[in-house]
Amino acid sequence: MEERQVMETDIVCVGFGPAMGGFLTTLARGIVNDDGSPVMESPLAPGMPPQVICYERADDLGVGVSGVVSKARGIRASLPGFKPADVPMCAPVTDEKVVYLLDPVGASRRPLLMKLKDKAIKALGERLPGYKDMAVELPYIPPFLQKHGGLTFSLGQFNQWVAGNVMATGAAQIWPGSPVAGPLVENRQVVGVRLADQGVDKAGKPEAAYMPGMDVRAKLTVIGDGPVGPVGRAIDNLRGLPAGHHQRDYAVGMKLVIDLPGQCPWKEGTVIHTIGFPEPEIFGFLYVLPDRTASLGIFVPSWFDNPVRTAYRYLQHWMQHPYIWKNIKGGSLRSFGAKTLQEAGRNGEPYLVGDGYARIGEGSGTTNVLTGSGVDEAWTSGVLLGEAVVKLLEQGLPFTAENLERTYVANRRASWLDAEAKIAARSREGFAAGFLPGLIGMGLCGLTKGALCWPAESKPTWKRIPRLEDYYCGRIPAAEIERIRREATAKGLALHDALMDRAGWPAIAYDGELLVSHQDALLLGGKVQAAPGFADHVVFDDPEVCRACREKTCIEACSGQAITTNPDDGVPLFDREKCVHCGACLWNCSKPSLADPERTNILFKAAAGGLHSAEN
Repeated sequence: MEERQVMETDIVCVGFGPAMGGFLTTLARGIVNDDGSPVMESPLAPGMPPQVICYERADDLGVGVSGVVSKARGIRASLPGFKPADVPMCAPVTDEKVVYLLDPVGASRRPLLMKLKDKAIKALGERLPGYKDMAVELPYIPPFLQKHGGLTFSLGQFNQWVAGNVMATGAAQIWPGSPVAGPLVENRQVVGVRLADQGVDKAGKPEAAYMPGMDVRAKLTVIGDGPVGPVGRAIDNLRGLPAGHHQRDYAVGMKLVIDLPGQCPWKEGTVIHTIGFPEPEIFGFLYVLPDRTASLGIFVPSWFDNPVRTAYRYLQHWMQHPYIWKNIKGGSLRSFGAKTLQEAGRNGEPYLVGDGYARIGEGSGTTNVLTGSGVDEAWTSGVLLGEAVVKLLEQGLPFTAENLERTYVANRRASWLDAEAKIAARSREGFAAGFLPGLIGMGLCGLTKGALCWPAESKPTWKRIPRLEDYYCGRIPAAEIERIRREATAKGLALHDALMDRAGWPAIAYDGELLVSHQDALLLGGKVQAAPGFADHVVFDDPEVCRACREKTCIEACSGQAITTNPDDGVPLFDREKCVHCGACLWNCSKPSLADPERTNILFKAAAGGLHSAEN
């Protein structure tokens, strides 16, 4: 057996996001005094507080996340005296709008009822209240969507601020650039984590500078590595999910941070959410932050049944909608980013605890898919675990599944977090049946507190994605699709630009400021870090499955163009120098895993790096 360095600690944490920020903030108050002296002693280091280490994959804390809007109830409750001015790029919500966007280019695939509604809106035009620039500002925002009294902020800046405060207490060490390969499991008990091997080639084979990943053993492992994190998924693979739960619903959020032009009338704290364009299934958002900056972008969900579901091209069409474009034209790009969202919510909740471990954050099913929020929910899950861990430490009790169930899980079940998650649990089911059933189902669920919904069976993405020929039937002849496929493959290109051009979407006129090529966005709006010495983290599990695949949705959906066509073989190429670690490939693959039909043919492993942008 290979020898590895072993380190003992009291608590080891994986992933630093809002959930871990809430956990460590709460834990610190319970284990150290204001002057840094210990409230209780570590069994491993007498005279010191319990030893806590957090490992984060990204090469800096808070990079590559996103602008958000949140009611911030849990955040404010656990941070007495918190002021938005304490955190860069943070502002109170001052104005909210939900806007229905009509299709100004005629290429959007809209159901018949939606087309009829659009015709009626266009016929009424300026006589319709709230109508302007091919859009309608809805006169009423359902209470479950309102963020009045909340905050809009850069999650990256917030995470950095929280991390600084936590480390200043001396209660925890937080190590960025330290990917965790997986959990250490002995007799079905989690006893710590193993860090990723270094000094290996892209296939993971040792080279001259090989250094096996260290084993970090702990009495408690706190897992907050998000919806595509390797530790959380390894636990899910080991234990499965609770009966009736699934993790089939995802979205990729792609966003920009921009400097707004002088003529833009939107004031700081303005929150705008859009529906209807560029495709009915794609939602948009724009949040105005301090210093005339804005975070804006779109969500492309798993139930958008398009094999060429390119978020970047659709984002640029959304930006150019007249309602948006007239107010941002003349601005400039500051940063770019993308992130996978687990949209199964409580339906995707895994086993929250086991012997030696606990789950928090988005990977634990905290996202509320009805209210469209997740940061405050993730933070609150961390706070609840922090309170439970302090209690168990005070009582000198071990971190068994039973003790964690009695403290953390019981408190979570009694919290507003779980009460609202239950209401939202079936709110997105309708989208499995189509866009309009989805909207109706959300409305029913929200207005009846979860009593009613539009029932429909959620399906894995690979069961939803049709053949290109079927999706474009009646718009692009099959023979022409095959010609485009051959030409794109020969050039090593994705299919989406050629197919979208042919389907009537106008070409993007790059201006070098807001409208730039996808690759320029990676250079101008952030910096991709790909530390050498680690194995590739995106792996195509069964090459023969890839060779037989004709959709290659992983290529079309890749947020950084890191997965590209292989002209010489059917297995796509992966370039980690362009990967932003969004994880979209993991659930956008159109072919199931041969080992587990709930998974796809792509493996997303541990790796350092990703998109370096603390603004976004």
